[in-house]
Amino acid sequence: MAPRVLVSDELSETAVQIFRDRGVEVDFEPQLGKDKDRLLEVIGKYDGLAIRSATKVTEKIIEGAKNLKVVGRAGIGVDNVDIPAASRRGIIVMNTPFGNSITTAEHAIALMFAVARQLPAADTSTQAGKWEKSKFMGVEITGKTLGVIGAGNIGSIVCARAIGLKMHVLAYDPFLSKERAEEMGVTKVELDELFAKADFITLHVPMTDKTRGILNKEALAKTKPGVRIINCARGGLVDEAALAEAIKSGHVAGAAFDVFEVEPAKESPLFGLPNVVCTPHLGASTTEAQENVALQVAEQMSDYLVKGAVSNAINMPSITAEEAPILKPFIRLADVLGAFVGQVTEEPIKEIEILYDGVTAGMNTRALTSAVLAGLIRPQVADVNMVSAPIMVKEKGVVLSEVKRDKTGVFDGYIKLTVTTESMTRSVAGTVFSDGKPRFIQIKGINLDADVGSHMIYITNTDVPGMIGFIGTTLGAAGVNIANFQLGRDKQGGDAIALLYVDGEVEDAVLAQLTAHQAIRQAKLLTFNID
Repeated sequence: MAPRVLVSDELSETAVQIFRDRGVEVDFEPQLGKDKDRLLEVIGKYDGLAIRSATKVTEKIIEGAKNLKVVGRAGIGVDNVDIPAASRRGIIVMNTPFGNSITTAEHAIALMFAVARQLPAADTSTQAGKWEKSKFMGVEITGKTLGVIGAGNIGSIVCARAIGLKMHVLAYDPFLSKERAEEMGVTKVELDELFAKADFITLHVPMTDKTRGILNKEALAKTKPGVRIINCARGGLVDEAALAEAIKSGHVAGAAFDVFEVEPAKESPLFGLPNVVCTPHLGASTTEAQENVALQVAEQMSDYLVKGAVSNAINMPSITAEEAPILKPFIRLADVLGAFVGQVTEEPIKEIEILYDGVTAGMNTRALTSAVLAGLIRPQVADVNMVSAPIMVKEKGVVLSEVKRDKTGVFDGYIKLTVTTESMTRSVAGTVFSDGKPRFIQIKGINLDADVGSHMIYITNTDVPGMIGFIGTTLGAAGVNIANFQLGRDKQGGDAIALLYVDGEVEDAVLAQLTAHQAIRQAKLLTFNID
């Protein structure tokens, strides 16, 4: 029986024909995505669902999708898909991460011009029969300083275009190395310096816990008077109410937004303000981009449904059917090791070394390395996957190396990740036991044997008596239950670590109580996807 796909948003006829040519039955109902009740009624009949941004694949929809195997998003953003719910049901979520990069970058540049010269307001005034030439005094782009927050795929294209316009470009990106910044012709800076110097600020980062509200009231107060702000990335990166007040006060000269905290945006504090340009999420809305991502998602979904090949998956590694049973637990381990380092490393990473020892050296290390890099980057870029992670690392100029060697220790095989920043080197190693579950076996050169939990507290301290009692008492008083507690040290009185598997979230105030102890240098809550 042929697999069946529902296309619930607008896709080109060429894309729809790809499904048919590959032997996939397809129902093209481009308005269905806007009717969640009707979608829920019919979704149970389909093996695949092809969408853009209108269709909301909620947990309720997923619960009703009894036969669904894959969701394909024509575009990069998957905010409209409940990834955890899909993962729990074994549904692969694919996107097309690079099909609309140029289009989105060009839209950001277009909005920068529009807000610099007040073009929309001038157009409206002129077409109303007015001739208010003196009212619309603009500023030049040439020679101005552009601050780019996020120098990844889209941000780097914006940088290149801005340099072509003879702008000075400052870039903030935790993963951007100095060497890569030099190659791009930009100056790598921290956020405060970017705020203080930029005449224009454009955002090109995903929405994560770390980037939400990156331009809030406090950040806006640090910006250069007369700054103009462009957002074509994600709504919620900028506090719209705070920005509106900054515009009213005259501190911010203008803003251009393509994305909003709530979409469709029926109202916003920015609407109606002078020199504010708004567009309805048009970043990817060109004929070329829409066709590119539509064709790509149709090909990817067809390949999976017909051949079992996986590419550009958000929640599943790209591996062959033959490798899957052997690689799957080690893919999970690789992701965990990357996620550990990604959550505890604050500085930009300059070098990454991945050591494959024993049986792991003979595996598909390309897939394993991709999983390590995806885990490493995910704390900063939530929608990174095994396909895009290596590209992102390469673009940022990080030196990546793999080392393979025969078995050297007691374990049949293990993976060790070492990263180097400007001021430090950090390493973590792990293996997979016979139960198929990942385990930490070494951190910072200190041996230990620790289960991996969804929530773990990582503590670094000086080895002193009473530490176990202090940690246990502090967490117990805060109602935090410890499922597993592992300790290690390099020598008596030297560096020590503790890794605690706890039952859930831990408040920052509790972690602060731990770090109040004079011997504890760090206490950090880490989270891992171990499903």
